[in-house]
Amino acid sequence: MNANEQLPVTMDALVWTAPRRMEMQRVPVPRPGAGEILLEVGAVGICGSELSGYLGQNSLRVPPLVMGHEVSGRIVQMGDDLPAGAHSLALGQRVAVNPIIGCGDCPQCEASMPNLCQRRRIVGAHCAGGFAQYVAVPAAQCSPLSTNLRDEAGALAEPLACSARAVHHARWQQDSALLILGAGTIGLFCLAVARAEGNGAIVISDMLDARLDVARAWGATYAVNGRAADAKEQLRAAMPGGAACVIDAVGSDATRALALQLVRPGGRVVYIGLHDESSPLAANYLVRQEIAVQGSFAYTPADFAHALDLLERGVITPGPTWTEERPLAGGAAAFAGLLDGTIATPKIILRP
Repeated sequence: MNANEQLPVTMDALVWTAPRRMEMQRVPVPRPGAGEILLEVGAVGICGSELSGYLGQNSLRVPPLVMGHEVSGRIVQMGDDLPAGAHSLALGQRVAVNPIIGCGDCPQCEASMPNLCQRRRIVGAHCAGGFAQYVAVPAAQCSPLSTNLRDEAGALAEPLACSARAVHHARWQQDSALLILGAGTIGLFCLAVARAEGNGAIVISDMLDARLDVARAWGATYAVNGRAADAKEQLRAAMPGGAACVIDAVGSDATRALALQLVRPGGRVVYIGLHDESSPLAANYLVRQEIAVQGSFAYTPADFAHALDLLERGVITPGPTWTEERPLAGGAAAFAGLLDGTIATPKIILRP
C-alpha cells in the first residue's frame, strides 16, 4: 500500500442512524483494500434517492450508514493489486466516482450495463459513501478530472449521467416536442443534455417558480407551474397534438399518469423518477394508443463518460441559481430542509 500522506486515525462522518435522524460522528478513517483507492472527499451531492433512504423508505439503505454516492475527491492512498485500467491514476489526482459496482461476470456486465447487474453494489448504499472526510472506493470506478473542473463539478457527473441515459432512451427528434416533468436536478439535467443535442421544442413543468426560472435560463421553450389550476391546459397548448416523448423525472402517481395523458399516440414515455414504489397506470389506454414505456435506471460507463465530457465542455456549470454548498456538519439540516420545502435549491452539495 502506498501511504505517502500521513492520515488521521479518525474522521468526521455524517451517519444516518435511523429514519429522519442523521448524526455527525467520529469514525475510523477507512483503509483501501485490494483494488481500491482512498479519496479525501472534495464534494458530495445529496440525491433524491437518499431523501427516501433518510425517511426509511428505501430498502437498499440500512442504518447505520454513511450515504453519499455523488462524490469527487483527491487520491491520498492507493491499495494493492490495482486493476490495469487504473494505471493513469496517481496520488494527489482528483477524480469523480462512478458508484455502481457490477459483478463483472453476468450478461449485463459483459454488455457494459453494470447498472442492470443483479448483484450490483452502490457506494453509499451497500458500503460507506462520501458523506465523510475520506472514502475508500474501487480504483476502476474512478475517472480523472481535468484541472478545468472543480470538485463540485465532479460531484455532478453521477446525476448528469442518469439524465444523459434518460435522454438517450427518449429518442427525441428535433422536429417534435419533448416534455420533462420535474425541474429538480435530474429534470434540469435532462433539459441541458437535450438542449445540447438540438434546438427543438422542450417543455418543462415543476411546482416551484425558482426552478422554472432556471429552466428558462437553460433553454426551455415553455415552463409551466404544475400548481396552476390550468396547468394541464397550458401544457397541451404548448404541445399541439401532444409530446412525442415525455421524461418523468419525479416518479409520483400523479406525474406518471400525467405523462401518459400528455404524450401523443405512438409516443414514448421514459420513467426515471423513483418517488412512489408503485403506481396505477391506464393500461388499456396505453395499449390502444401504442405508447412505448421505457424505464431508465442510473447509467452505463459510457453514459458516465458522456457526462464528464458535457461537464468538460461547460454544458453544465455549478452556479448560485441552482446549487448551494454547505459544510458536512450542515448535512442533517439540509436533508430536513429539502423534505419540508424550506430549501428550494435543486442541488445541495456538501463539502467535508
